[in-house]
Amino acid sequence: MSQDRIVLIATVIVALSGVLWGVYWLPVRAMVARGLPGAWGTVFATGVATLVLGPLVLPRWRDLIRAGPVALCAIAIAGAAFTLYSIGLVYGRVAIIILLYFLTPVWSTLIGRYVMGWHTPVLRIAAVGLGLLGLVVMLSAGGEAPLPRGAGEWMALISGLMWSLGTTGIRARSTLGPLPASFVFAAGATVTGLTLAPVFDPWPEGLSPWADPVLIGLALGTGVVWWGLSLVLLMWATLRLDPARVGILLQAEVLVGALSAALLAGEHLHPLEIAGGALVVAAGLLEVWPVRRRARVE
Repeated sequence: MSQDRIVLIATVIVALSGVLWGVYWLPVRAMVARGLPGAWGTVFATGVATLVLGPLVLPRWRDLIRAGPVALCAIAIAGAAFTLYSIGLVYGRVAIIILLYFLTPVWSTLIGRYVMGWHTPVLRIAAVGLGLLGLVVMLSAGGEAPLPRGAGEWMALISGLMWSLGTTGIRARSTLGPLPASFVFAAGATVTGLTLAPVFDPWPEGLSPWADPVLIGLALGTGVVWWGLSLVLLMWATLRLDPARVGILLQAEVLVGALSAALLAGEHLHPLEIAGGALVVAAGLLEVWPVRRRARVE
């Protein structure tokens, strides 16, 4: 298979992952509605993924040792970033949380340029600028300063930075395949969730999630679909694309998340928020334009 075709497949996988993660808030909040407060739903989902992936990775334990601590830490940091993002969805508005997380192209470009010494194409800079402008427009809706407000929004901002650090390390140092990488990712997410969950909400007295089959189904489905299958595919694609492209392509999540939250949760968007979201999506289209253009020339 040619390199161009691999890049194209990876690009499609990341974009579809963005769509899937755009509705991730639904099972997260559903678990809260069933009695799991704060971050505990995320802990259950990531724990399920870790337990499911563990036996599949066990025969490849030597791959984990050969990967080295830097690569393993980078993958775990990316998993921790997703946990912060997941928790943020509980404590903030879906569209704003998603957009704050999607400052990732800005962080990835800066890290790649000034830390890793990677070349930054002009269109990449323009795409990042357009995405950042969209973010500012959205956060400025209602005449307020374009700054995060509340624990959920700050967690989303931090998660974006951590994701950029993690994916940069993955690209630079990781040799792990998608399956063991996803296991480390889920394990890092689980440890982070277990650390943060008691800080936000203690475990409710008398709550027995094992007595609620709906809650068990939500945890299993979220763990297998989002934190398992989706992450295996996303890890495969992340290893084949640079971090800024991954961050921008995942911006499909912005549109899907904002629309689904407006339709299903009544989180109505201000006109400026809609305009800002459109700018962010346009940034993603601008970023992939050079790839498609080269393909036509060849």
